[in-house]
Amino acid sequence: MKRGAQNARCSAGHSGPAGTPASAGSPRRQRARGPADYPGPPGYVSAPSQTGFALLELLIVAALILVLTVLYWGSGSESREHRQRAACQQNLQAIYMAMKIYADQQSGKFPAVAGAQTAAEALDVLVPQYTIDTSVFVCPTSKDRPLPPGESFRNRKISYAYYMGRFDAGAPEVLMSDGQVDALPKTAGQAVFSETGQAPGNNHGKTGGNLLFTDGHADWCPPRAPGSLVFTQGVVLLNP
Repeated sequence: MKRGAQNARCSAGHSGPAGTPASAGSPRRQRARGPADYPGPPGYVSAPSQTGFALLELLIVAALILVLTVLYWGSGSESREHRQRAACQQNLQAIYMAMKIYADQQSGKFPAVAGAQTAAEALDVLVPQYTIDTSVFVCPTSKDRPLPPGESFRNRKISYAYYMGRFDAGAPEVLMSDGQVDALPKTAGQAVFSETGQAPGNNHGKTGGNLLFTDGHADWCPPRAPGSLVFTQGVVLLNP
């Protein structure tokens, strides 16, 4: 009886070949579970992959570069024009400093050279005794060639017109300007600078030009004179 009960227990524990678990009641083998098997709580969004995140960063950088480019070259074009005008005014005021020193030594009279036909011929007396910086005689927006530093430019072309014969006294009068359309006096409404962008008088295209006065200040002037630019006897306008 004991042997029979033992045999029965052995038969219940095996349904197949020796060592093979019985199908009934035996646990099933499960695969290892990873992060994908745990989606998280409702509303949870998994973080983007490294590749997706890098692409997003690249797109943001490209968009920023595009915006900065548009600001600089598009809407920034007006501010660039103002910077160029200001640089031209600084040139004229630098020339004025040399002319002022000259006038102080010449009883208040600004440079005057008998028989001068161009502004370069009259203003050449400033170099090199009163200034060696000849770069200021070329408007930064003109197409005029650079001048050799510290050398005479009498036979070269500068960018500015000069009212020769003025004195450093009395009410401020126009002393220099960007190159004008001609060397004639101008009344209000007459063209001073190019209106087409073509030479002469086109240092700043067709937008106008700068005027330097005998007291050293400079103003922007549109293509047509807002007021009278006539000159008295003994004063002559020399174009570049």
